[in-house]
Amino acid sequence: MIGVATCSRLDIMELFGPVFARIAPGIELRPPGGVTRPEEVDFVLTFLPDAEAFRPYPALRAIFSVGAGTDAILACPSRPDGVPVFRVEEPDQAQQMAGFAAFHVLWHHRGMAHYVACQRKAHWQRNLGGFTPRARRIGILGMGHMGQGIARGLLALGYPVAGYARRPPAAPIEGVAYFAEAARDDFLARTDILINVLPLTPETEGLIDAAFLAKLPAGAALIHLGRGGHLDEDALLSALESGHLSGASLDVFRTEPLPRDHPFWSHPRILVTPHVASVPEFEDVARSVRDRLETLPER
Repeated sequence: MIGVATCSRLDIMELFGPVFARIAPGIELRPPGGVTRPEEVDFVLTFLPDAEAFRPYPALRAIFSVGAGTDAILACPSRPDGVPVFRVEEPDQAQQMAGFAAFHVLWHHRGMAHYVACQRKAHWQRNLGGFTPRARRIGILGMGHMGQGIARGLLALGYPVAGYARRPPAAPIEGVAYFAEAARDDFLARTDILINVLPLTPETEGLIDAAFLAKLPAGAALIHLGRGGHLDEDALLSALESGHLSGASLDVFRTEPLPRDHPFWSHPRILVTPHVASVPEFEDVARSVRDRLETLPER
């Protein structure tokens, strides 16, 4: 079985070639330049494909994302119709995301930026009161694999959790209040810390704009872990400058890497991380691809 590893920003062959050789020796993973018979290629392993990434391979059986997101793959103009696209959905990814989200909830709830600033000045100043988890209502935008993991983690910490999804989940999590699309305003109005893990689709592009942010309670915080295309960056800056939002944690951006002169880097109420909320283990990706290929019909 032959696969092609290609990505516009990562050398996926260098990263995953040795892992596939160890975990899935029955799969030949090659760079595009290593393919002599394109009609024998069974799958492509990618994340951010070039526009023509899939064009050379007429007999593809599957396309695999090395991460949780597939929006760039689905938007690729050379993606052939009828070829399934699979993402990695290992439990470890949801656990990573849950821990990352919990860190940022505590960052905002407990005012950790204040203590970091105080440390720089050797200034001892305690903030007292309001630290019970009951004091911060969490809202999760997107209740798929990642959102459910986040919800379970924050429930275990004692936070009131609500989830927003266009469709009700097949297996609701006990203790989570669910809101559908028609009740989105009610969801936002009861959310003190908003965590976004939505996929990027035409419907969610630009969703988090000025009107959207204005529906959050005064003093709310945003934890943005979905996709850069969800967020109107100027609207966020305005909401922070006006004081309507108290802070934001941003892990994804419209332009990545984030340009060095971007105002997010130096904003005192923004915590920037470089798209690391959930990074799949290479071995998990190889096993996921190997196991999924075994379920596909023969060519």
